[in-house]
Amino acid sequence: MIDFKYSQDTWASRKLASDQPEGATPIDPNESNGLLLTHITTQAELNRWEQDNIVEALVWIDKTKPENILNDKFIRQLHKRMFGNVWRWAGQFRQSNKNIGVPWYQIPVDLQNMYDDIPVWIQTKNESPEEMTIRFHHRLVWIHPFPNGNGRHARLVADIFIENVLHGSLFTWGKHDLSNPGKNRSRYINALQEADNGNYMTLLEFAKS
Repeated sequence: MIDFKYSQDTWASRKLASDQPEGATPIDPNESNGLLLTHITTQAELNRWEQDNIVEALVWIDKTKPENILNDKFIRQLHKRMFGNVWRWAGQFRQSNKNIGVPWYQIPVDLQNMYDDIPVWIQTKNESPEEMTIRFHHRLVWIHPFPNGNGRHARLVADIFIENVLHGSLFTWGKHDLSNPGKNRSRYINALQEADNGNYMTLLEFAKS
C-alpha cells in the first residue's frame, strides 16, 4: 500500500526543485519533508507563504530593535522567526553539504570566527559602515548556515546590523524581490560571486541601488 503522505511530499519536493530560481540552494528530499504546509507544490506558492512569515519577522524586529546580534542564538532565532511557519527545520543549522557554503560541520566554528572578527572591524574603523555591512552580509551567505533562506536571512541580518548596531541607513537591495528569477536576482548572484574573489564594490553598489 502506498503511503500517500510520503508520495505527496516526494512529488512536492521534485516540483519545488524544478521551480527553484538561479543560484538557489537545492532543497533535498529530507529537507522538503520538513515543509509544514503540505498543500504547497510550486516555488511561487512557497515564496508567497515565506514572504508572509517574513513580514511577521519584520514586525518583531521593529518592536524589539535587536542590537546583540553577533551570536548563534540571535542568528538562529531570526531564521526561525522568518521561516518557522513554513519549515519544521527553521532556525536549525543544516546537516548536509550544498552547492554553496562551508562543510556543514564547520558552520558553528566559522560563525564564531565571524562574530569575533566583526567587533575588530568596528573598532579599527578601516571601512565605512556600508562596507563593513556588505562584508558581513557576504560572509554570512558564504557560510550558508541553513538548509534554505540564507540570502533573505543574510540581507535582513545586514539591515539590522547597519541600522541598529552601526546606526546607518538601510540598503535597498535593488528595490525588487530577489526571491524571483530575473535581471535583479542575476545581478545579486553575480555581485556575490565577485565578492567571493575579494571585490565587494559591485555588491555594495547593488545593495545601494
